[in-house]
Amino acid sequence: MKAPDVVLNNEGRIYHLNLAPGDVAETIILVGDPARATIISGFFDSIEYQGMNREMQTYTGIYRGKRMSVMSSGMGTDNIEIVVNELDALFNIDFKTRNLKEEKTKLNLIRVGTSGALQAEIPVFQSYLVSEYGLGMDGLLYFYEQGPFVMEREMTSSFINQMDYDNYLPKPYAVRASSFLIEKLAGEWRRGITLTAPGFYAPQGRELRLQVSDNSLVERASKYKYNGFRVTNFEMETSALYALSAMLGHHAMTVCDIIANRVTGDFSPDYKSSMKNLIGQVLDRIAEKL
Repeated sequence: MKAPDVVLNNEGRIYHLNLAPGDVAETIILVGDPARATIISGFFDSIEYQGMNREMQTYTGIYRGKRMSVMSSGMGTDNIEIVVNELDALFNIDFKTRNLKEEKTKLNLIRVGTSGALQAEIPVFQSYLVSEYGLGMDGLLYFYEQGPFVMEREMTSSFINQMDYDNYLPKPYAVRASSFLIEKLAGEWRRGITLTAPGFYAPQGRELRLQVSDNSLVERASKYKYNGFRVTNFEMETSALYALSAMLGHHAMTVCDIIANRVTGDFSPDYKSSMKNLIGQVLDRIAEKL
């Protein structure tokens, strides 16, 4: 691979993450907010590495005997695209020769985030939802040659048809979570289809000074059904996480704390304590099951 493809800084560390091989564990919790990465690291029994570059805050340590890392990605599928590719490079590319390693390492990438529900019956306090599928409206998957091979084609087509999806918007795509992580970690948590939007305002039907081009999107998405699953929530990262992980051979799963309901207008009055409870559950399940 050429130097402009495997971009390293002057210290030989991967460019955006500013990390070297060995700095992160094979099990990595991904969060959007750097402050949340710091909160999660506070649960660790010990910390062996801490570093930050841009919005990527990284901690690696031990929790109940299990080595794991937590990293903030910032918001959006574009950030996830950088983070997942560079995490993979840390394990599967030889930085000295810029060649792929013969033996590949599989990573466990568990995203812990916040989200807004799209079904009226989903509560907003200590309500945790696993994304069985990520349904992307960002179009990222189509930039990769391997994309069609990991996409849930039937689900993608049914979403486009049921939604009467506008041709001028980025083409949607659906990717399933890792069945391995779902089996190990999901437990009793609610499951559904997570709609990943390429923005917080208009792509999710919000208006400030600018009007959205389609104010029926949220209502139409909430009515979509596929094989017993419904679109349960909106967020901004899962589709890219699932697509990239599947193409690279990694395991990925998202679990979100539902802090708002777009249908009922409810908002959690104490989402910080709810998130802290979710973090504890995620860490315990990782330590016990992975």
